[in-house]
Amino acid sequence: MSRQSNLARTTTSAPNDLEAFWMPFTPNRAFKKRPRLIVRAKDMHYYTPEGRAILDATAGMWCTNAGHNRDPIVAAIKEQAEELDYAPPFQFAHPKSFHLASRIAELAPGDLDHVFFTNSGSEAVDTALKMALAYWNVSGQGSRTRLIGRERGYHGVGFGGISVGGMVGNRKMFGTMLAGVDHLPATYNREQQAFTRGEPEWGAHLADELERIVALHDASTIAAVIVEPMAGSTGVLPPPKGYLKRLRAICDKHGILLIFDEVITGFGRLGTAFAAERYGVVPDMITFAKGVTSGTVPMGGVITRKHIHDAFMKGPEHVVEFAHGYTYSAHPLAVAAGIATLDVYREESLFERAKKLEPVWADAIHGLKGEPNVLDIRTLGLVAAVDLASRPDAVGKRAYEAMENGFHEHDITLRITGETIALTPPLTISEAQIGEVADKLRAVIRAVA
Repeated sequence: MSRQSNLARTTTSAPNDLEAFWMPFTPNRAFKKRPRLIVRAKDMHYYTPEGRAILDATAGMWCTNAGHNRDPIVAAIKEQAEELDYAPPFQFAHPKSFHLASRIAELAPGDLDHVFFTNSGSEAVDTALKMALAYWNVSGQGSRTRLIGRERGYHGVGFGGISVGGMVGNRKMFGTMLAGVDHLPATYNREQQAFTRGEPEWGAHLADELERIVALHDASTIAAVIVEPMAGSTGVLPPPKGYLKRLRAICDKHGILLIFDEVITGFGRLGTAFAAERYGVVPDMITFAKGVTSGTVPMGGVITRKHIHDAFMKGPEHVVEFAHGYTYSAHPLAVAAGIATLDVYREESLFERAKKLEPVWADAIHGLKGEPNVLDIRTLGLVAAVDLASRPDAVGKRAYEAMENGFHEHDITLRITGETIALTPPLTISEAQIGEVADKLRAVIRAVA
């Protein structure tokens, strides 16, 4: 049977019992009354058990940047599984992990040239925070223990990430386990920034709030500032023009480490390998995940500047320099997937392609202005957000209905956060499919009006 005909078959049926799986970040009772099930995927589409093709406007969860089930990536994973299933990353290693680390370091700006592998974005953030605290310890400035995040920031679900994050729901339910954390204000102001394409003109001055925080706590107590270049999971909030450069300048002035959380923005989402390149800023660390393997095998990591890495390389050579890591750091299958994914990005010029498509994407999505209940639209790179007005009876209900309607009635996946619909398609999207995304979303918005 040919590959094409094999793809046309439905190979997995719907389960009879949905109860055992407690789903993450999902209203389980509502989902299990009307499931949204996916059994396979290819390129720009998912497929339901009934065989319906669902246009993926969200790259899975911001991660399948190269599209779904790409043959070179699948082949690399299969070949690796047959050759080496697992190798311990503590005290031993396999050669491809060094190759992938070198490839990632080549993509990063400046002297960000050392890579520490994790298994997810949440782990990457917690690793970066630990790295920052440990760096000041080994540098003789152990009093630098304070970490600065930002309101409406999302840095994963570890206790470190929740503590520096600024999502009220997460912080309310679990508390903040790290002491000595403060937050910059969010950069979004609808009154000043509504319907912006790219970086808004207003808001660079908000970086100066770091000076107030330094004055309150004293620079000698602050280890690091962590921000997403573009806040993704809280509603796609592009940085104001000049904001990130001002943040870098203030951190340099006070000797504070700057961490960019690029779990979402890394690997082409904004038209460059990393957002740091787009904004001309070299942070001290970059966290990554998602797009590094195009979502095929879990992987994350931290890229650090040379001086951070070298600060640990002291003392007896047989002693562990940084007491941290994971059983599955640099897992052979993830590494193989990562190398193959970077090959696809390079051979198909997908980062450059995203940059070229950015204005086409912006025109299509901003064409939804004036549709019922649309309060704001933001576009940046191949990302977009559409804010909807809330229903009187429940905040978030209209957007939730839009997600359901999109899947069941209009064959499209939509991500939601509060009343925001977020769009983040694979970088392989065509101009015709961009138009299709806009048309389907227009129909959905009208359906939930």
